Amino acid sequence: MNIKLSVVIPARNEEDNIEETVNGLILFLNPHEAEVIVVNDHSTDGTRKIVKNLAEKCGFVKLVDNLKSPGFANALKTGFENASGVFVVPVMADRCDDPSTVPGMLEKASEGYDLICGSRYVRGGGRIGGPLVQGIFSRLVGVTLHLFTGIGTKDASKAFKMYRKEILLSLPLEEKGFAVSMEACVKFFMHGCRIADVPTVWYGRKKGKSKFRLSKTLPYIRLYLLTIVKKSPLTSILPLEGGGNRRG
Repeated sequence: MNIKLSVVIPARNEEDNIEETVNGLILFLNPHEAEVIVVNDHSTDGTRKIVKNLAEKCGFVKLVDNLKSPGFANALKTGFENASGVFVVPVMADRCDDPSTVPGMLEKASEGYDLICGSRYVRGGGRIGGPLVQGIFSRLVGVTLHLFTGIGTKDASKAFKMYRKEILLSLPLEEKGFAVSMEACVKFFMHGCRIADVPTVWYGRKKGKSKFRLSKTLPYIRLYLLTIVKKSPLTSILPLEGGGNRRG
């Protein structure tokens, strides 16, 4: 099997959502060129059993346990390390990400981009539901970071991104929580990788409790300010790390 794409789904106590999330994805994937890796992140409910049953029925669905300490970043890393695809794309287990965006991401990947971001803040994208403060924060961060630095996305904080795996695995990712997605995006940018947006619609959680907390925005703010200092034309007199235009 020539796998070009690995979809990684971190899942912790998502028994109410995980089956619908996987089934929704399958509609938009070529089973001969894709795999779905569900990473069970120390769930205490029926998540693992549901995924195991799905894997037994569908050969390109795989169950992997996060043997590292619990948490989104470690679950993602576990998925990346077990991926066989040339590209990897994290998808949230709570059905907030639109699986119909994946074919458009693959099209951009075929054009030579290293990182393709599902963006809520470009024409055709959008956001439906979810905490208002979270929406204002992510839009402000994404749009202004693009304006100030020229990064090729207007939605750097969103986790729904397609990465060239070879590059992703070469980067040291240090964030412990959800901000690891923005960290990866910033590091792709710092290394001169080609980045593009495709529009996507994000949906607020339909079942279960949102994991958003205002206190968790601090790592995003730190990454935001660091990127502006290093990459903004207004601060070009400062020494840069990881610069260069690796892929033009």
